[in-house]
Amino acid sequence: MKILVCVKQVPDMESKFKLDKENKWFSEEDLAFRMNEYDEYAVEQAVQLKEQTGDAEAVVVSLGPERAKEAVKKALAMGCDRAIHIKDDNYYKKDSYSVAKNIFEYVKDENFDIVFTGLQSQDRGSAQVGVLLSEFLDYPCITTIIELEYNNSEIQVKRELEGGEKAVVKVKPPVVLTCQLGLNTPRYPTLPNIMKAKKKEIKAVEPLDTENLLTFADIDYPEKKGAAEILEGDVNELVDKTLEILKQKTSVLK
Repeated sequence: MKILVCVKQVPDMESKFKLDKENKWFSEEDLAFRMNEYDEYAVEQAVQLKEQTGDAEAVVVSLGPERAKEAVKKALAMGCDRAIHIKDDNYYKKDSYSVAKNIFEYVKDENFDIVFTGLQSQDRGSAQVGVLLSEFLDYPCITTIIELEYNNSEIQVKRELEGGEKAVVKVKPPVVLTCQLGLNTPRYPTLPNIMKAKKKEIKAVEPLDTENLLTFADIDYPEKKGAAEILEGDVNELVDKTLEILKQKTSVLK
């Protein structure tokens, strides 16, 4: 069995973001970067499946600048066997279609049985790369998986639906699966595995000139709609003030 897992390096969401000079993306100055959280669950599931089958190969692929190798190295330290790094300093100018097309062109001849991706990236949040990649590969795609079982070459997953509902789906490989938070508990790479990862192959390749179907016209900060009113005093006074504000400025108590 051959398993592919797609990862992306994103800014730490606790960072203080500033827009770049062109208002097309955020400035990377003073930002810390990490593996996309959704992708950590995808890597963990790929490694668990590799360990369960005993004879699978898990390959990680990532598109991004030189620093994205850190996310790739973490995936290797978690248990993936080798990596493909599509080195692209202009990664942020590519839409989901272009990213998926790049990945497809570099993996299409490897005949992967299962492809794992995170549900979405934390910086762009389109949730489209996995779906589009499945179209290019002509594989079925199951999204937002929160449980997975593999038995006798059949995969059974539980999907998260709207309103707290769940759906159980069975499928035989090949398939693309997008992973929701909580699917598993991503492992921390141990020091011995970090050292082993240094010897694993990271194949660096150039990005392909692929078409964008979407472009960013402009990015702006949220519009400020007035300052918050801070109430002070003891509990009884705060209750009276709150009730008065609700009566005067809302229709809650009318």
